[in-house]
Amino acid sequence: MQYPHARADNLGQTPGIRHLFLSRAGGVSGGIYAGLNCGLGSDDNRAHVIENRTRAARTVGADGDQLRTLYQVHSASVVDAEAMDPGDPPKADALVCTRPGLAIGVLAADCAPVLFADPQARIVAAAHAGWRGALDGVVEATVAEMEARGADRARITAAVGPCIGPASYEVGPEFPEPFLAQDTTSEAFFTPRPKSDRLLFNLPGYVQSRLKHAGVSARTATGHDTYRDENFFSYRRSCHRHEPDYGRNLSLIVLDAEA
Repeated sequence: MQYPHARADNLGQTPGIRHLFLSRAGGVSGGIYAGLNCGLGSDDNRAHVIENRTRAARTVGADGDQLRTLYQVHSASVVDAEAMDPGDPPKADALVCTRPGLAIGVLAADCAPVLFADPQARIVAAAHAGWRGALDGVVEATVAEMEARGADRARITAAVGPCIGPASYEVGPEFPEPFLAQDTTSEAFFTPRPKSDRLLFNLPGYVQSRLKHAGVSARTATGHDTYRDENFFSYRRSCHRHEPDYGRNLSLIVLDAEA
């Protein structure tokens, strides 16, 4: 089986950066983690995960010791990738970087990875946006942190990567109230299911709306549905199959050295 990695057209055309939304391709893990499971928080063989993470970094031209990821907690917290201890990752859901060669990334298995770049200011960022983090403002917090370091939100290019799609993300009757309490126009991202109190939630569409709200005009989504596309790990698919755990997809962006 082939597991093609995903790219965003707008980031692919952005000078001075490399990026990938990694699939399961090229890893050493087996069983329910088959492929490139990069989640240290999974119950996979740790040595396999470390090897997978090294391979992942190499896909964007970085060494394994140049990889920076987080202890993700579904927050709106943003950290400095250059100042963090990679051996003791901080609890946060986004990281910003101005150092060439550092591969910064976020893990996801249905939540939305978001990659950002301002090539003129030479700043990149990565954010993990599940429904909670997106609602709490992780996208806006990331853009604000980039701006604090010299970026211009009007120049930022951003892409929402593979995540659970709008036809697959069923949520309960407790939604959409938290969203409507913040912005009544969010109702557009919820579709009722006939003869059910369940709704379908358009996570990638909602995250793009938060990018728009943050002033990012150069935005897109890759359109991959992690639940339906077995090239990617999916928490919800694993749950529906009664599997005891699940792998994590890693999305990376790195700033090139100046010529």
